[in-house]
Amino acid sequence: MRKVYLDNNATTPIHPDVQNAIMKFLAENFGNPSSIHWAGRDAKKALEDAREKVAALINADPSEIVFTGSGTEANNMAIKGIAFQNIEKKGHIITSSVEHPSVLNTCKYLEKKGFEVTYLPVDSYGMIDPGDLKKSIKKNTILISIMMVNNEIGNIYPVKELVSIAKENNIPFHCDAVQALGKIEVDVKKLGVDLLSISAHKIYAPKGVGALYIRKGLKIEPIITGGHQEKNRRGGTENMIGIVGFGKACEIAKKEMSEVAERVKKLRDKLEKGIMERIPDVKLNGHPEKRVPTTLNVSFLYVEGESILLNLDLEGIAASSGSACTSGTLDPSHVLTAMGIPHEVAHGSVRFSLGRDTKEEDIDYVLEVLPPIIEKLRSYSPLYRKAKGGK
Repeated sequence: MRKVYLDNNATTPIHPDVQNAIMKFLAENFGNPSSIHWAGRDAKKALEDAREKVAALINADPSEIVFTGSGTEANNMAIKGIAFQNIEKKGHIITSSVEHPSVLNTCKYLEKKGFEVTYLPVDSYGMIDPGDLKKSIKKNTILISIMMVNNEIGNIYPVKELVSIAKENNIPFHCDAVQALGKIEVDVKKLGVDLLSISAHKIYAPKGVGALYIRKGLKIEPIITGGHQEKNRRGGTENMIGIVGFGKACEIAKKEMSEVAERVKKLRDKLEKGIMERIPDVKLNGHPEKRVPTTLNVSFLYVEGESILLNLDLEGIAASSGSACTSGTLDPSHVLTAMGIPHEVAHGSVRFSLGRDTKEEDIDYVLEVLPPIIEKLRSYSPLYRKAKGGK
């Protein structure tokens, strides 16, 4: 059976060069980077080399990079780090209704602790209106947290414009850029952000490592206390294997991102065009233009997305119905419902997320297999028969 992987927004396979870098490190280096002897110094050098490569990809100073255990931890570190500095007076936080669960659930946690949170709405395309941000700012607003790219629909948000609004009001701005890294330019200086979260396993490096950019001069409260690692900003011995891989992946992305994005966009567009031409009653979810080249989210009316995914899996095709972090729930996507999409339509959504390894033959195979799957599932659907005038 042919295997096609179109779930790169959930995670990516490790790049061969990343694997080689990790294996070389494992063969030559075992020290703790906090140790002062030769083994520790060797590990420390590898740690700082990786930090430089990660910083270079987002145009940061290496000293502004703090390694974490994941993108989720980086989001927690940013949001709670600012909130805990205001623990006595609490304060107001602004985010959007379509953020990743690691942002939304962190904000909900802080609401229980007495903080006030505003969740900005989105339009039918899933876009945020900067005017809504302006209207939501209060005298006690302590943080604005808006993602750069949506993990489910691929929308690119106007972070630079939103940051300028934050700066006018002297409010720190955090950006979850996990789904943007390696797909589009992420430049912390051009964006003007104060905090920015990224993750390794979305750019062909291992799971279990992420990073938080903290603008030089900005103080946040650590959420993991322990030793003096990461300049006292995040306790715990660093995941050296993951960090070395992360650094190598960032180095590769910096060189190849534009070429890969151009190639993948053509394949994404071919998949979208093929689906729309071959299957009736399909709705594109998200903005048709302001989106990353890797993501296609569509709703197939009158069928369940879960059933589509199971049938695709039987044919060797891996896709998803949204965020991997919420795949255990039967509730419709919070992103799609925030866009005003009815539950029955949202339930029929499928996210195809392409990557550097996606080939044209993969897209041809999906376009061959998918139409008969949808036709078969609709033949069982009373909603479809009713919509078409049958019984």
